Order: sequence, then C-alpha cells, then structure tokens
Amino acid sequence: MSWLGAGIGAGIGMMFGGPIGAALGAWVGSSFSSGLKKLSEQGIPLNRDGAQTVFIVALFSMLAKMAKADGQVSKAEVQLIDDFINNNLRLNAEDRQQAIKIFQNAKSDQFSIYDYARQYRQLIRNQAMREMVYRLLFAVAFADGELHPAEEQILRKIPEELGLHASIFTAMFNEFGHGGPATSEGSLKAHYDVLECSPDVSDRELKLAYRRKAAEFHPDKIASKGLPDEFMRHAEDQMKSITVAYDTIVAARKREAAVNQA
Repeated sequence: MSWLGAGIGAGIGMMFGGPIGAALGAWVGSSFSSGLKKLSEQGIPLNRDGAQTVFIVALFSMLAKMAKADGQVSKAEVQLIDDFINNNLRLNAEDRQQAIKIFQNAKSDQFSIYDYARQYRQLIRNQAMREMVYRLLFAVAFADGELHPAEEQILRKIPEELGLHASIFTAMFNEFGHGGPATSEGSLKAHYDVLECSPDVSDRELKLAYRRKAAEFHPDKIASKGLPDEFMRHAEDQMKSITVAYDTIVAARKREAAVNQA
C-alpha cells in the first residue's frame, strides 16, 4: 500500500496544520483550513501508517530546504536523494512521484527548514527517527564533497529544533567530513559525542549511556514507531557507530589505567 495514501486514508492530513499539514494539502491538491488543530496539541498518537506518512513528508521537505541552502540544487544532491529513494526506501512508482512532488513544493514554500523540524519533533517522539532525518540532512550537505557555510549553519542549529543533543553535529561531522577510525584525543571526544556524554563520566555512566543509545536504535523499537523495514540499514549503521564509540572509549580507558598503574 502507498505510504502517503495510507496516511491520508487514516485522516492524518485533516488533523493538524503547520508546514507538514500544508505539504500534505499541496500533495493532494486541496487546501486545509487554517483553523485546523495540530495533532500534537490534541495529544493523539500517530499510528504506524500516520508516522510513516509524516516521516516521508517532513523528510523530503527538509531535504529540499537543505539542498537549496547554498542557492542551487546540485546534480550530486539530486542523485543522492534519488539513490536513497530507490535503494533505501524502495518506494513504489506512485510513492516515488509523490515524494518528488513534496520535494519540489518545499523548495519554494513559505516555511523554513526549522518550521518543519519543530513540527516533526512534536509529532515524532522517537529520537532515533529524528536522528535519521539529521543524518540524511548531513549526507545531502556533503553530497558535492564540501560543506557550504549556509549548510553548516543549518546543521549546527537544527539539532535543537529536532530535540537532539548539540554534540551530534561533531559526531556526524567526524563521520561525513573526515571518515575513518578515530584515534586522536579530539576524535575520542567525538566518540563521547556519539553516546551523548562527556569524558568525565564514570564507567558505569558510560555503560548506561551506551545502553540508552543502543535501545533507541533497536530494530523492533524503530519498526514499532513507523520506520519502514527497508530503512533499517540506517539504524544498523547507527548501531555500528554506537558500538564502535563505546568499544573505543573502553579500550582507551583501559590503556590509560594500565599506564597509570605502571
């Protein structure tokens, strides 16, 4: 079944306004009343179909804003998004056209990327799904091999709007901007950023931080919140980063302890 069609069939487009509601309205070719109440204000949770639809609408709208942040949408950015549609989301022909239309509409609508981010945070409480969106924004920003100042400004500011820890910028920049294993003291700090904790935490607190992050990206938990099965590879990639971060920090602490005992 069409993701977007299922969400509309569930009536979610008639339940809230804001940028996501407007994007849904533009997609179905009708206008929603400005007096519609936001779903989040009513305290009604989204079901799986609704969460998937909100994810698609918000994601492609924010990707459009990021792609256009430096003044033009490059071929590399278009190719990355197209590959994501075909290889990761595996949208059917109908949903693919709908996603492209949402992307095109968002490039020139009156809302900012931060407007979309704030409403997405209100509607999608699962942090893993919000981190997935941020990861994709990073990927688009680096699609052409460099980070434009306007793109960097968005990537530094938008974590707050998405309800993410500010350290996620450093963690993602270390991954997308540099790549490879982290060995320096600065890169070790980036591993702490992945776990959203500081170097002065105890071993017990470090383990708790690791377990908390790992739980957020457990496949069953993500699937139950509406993320499609085909998108699990992104959760798996994040789990690898979390595990590498924890193992690297633990190894560094053991080496430090051995030196101090010598």
